[in-house]
Amino acid sequence: MDLEARLHADHGEELRLWLRMLTCTQLIEQRVRSRLREQFETTLPRFDLMAQLERVPQGLKMNELSRRLMVTGGNVTGITDQLEAEGMVQRVPVQGDRRALLIRLTSTGRKAFAEMAHQHEVWIAEALGGLSPREVDTLYTLLGKLKQHVARVQNESIGESA
Repeated sequence: MDLEARLHADHGEELRLWLRMLTCTQLIEQRVRSRLREQFETTLPRFDLMAQLERVPQGLKMNELSRRLMVTGGNVTGITDQLEAEGMVQRVPVQGDRRALLIRLTSTGRKAFAEMAHQHEVWIAEALGGLSPREVDTLYTLLGKLKQHVARVQNESIGESA
């Protein structure tokens, strides 16, 4: 559903903008999810987990993966179990800590992820293709400004509650 359909004439411009950004994000995400499923028989959470591992070739502990993905350890364990069964990731013991394991991409996983990541980039470029390069740059700059403001306001409110 298009979230902007919820708007009324008396809603402010800020709310209109927020719902437009959220709608665009959801439409693009739906497209990416669908294409990952159709072309690679995978899911966005699996793609995201592999993306985190691709950035850290030596591997990550489960708790670090959970933190980066902002999901529970149980979610990460389930996805890791599936990817391990498919030969995409491996669990490697951590020297000096018999209980800890690093999760890392296998060569098969790196190859599969590289192909998915390339297609992901193509899909995002297609989704944003209705904007000129200058419009993309302007939107990127404006969203960066918004991001800094929101982070500053959030940090101020955290400081007040402490």
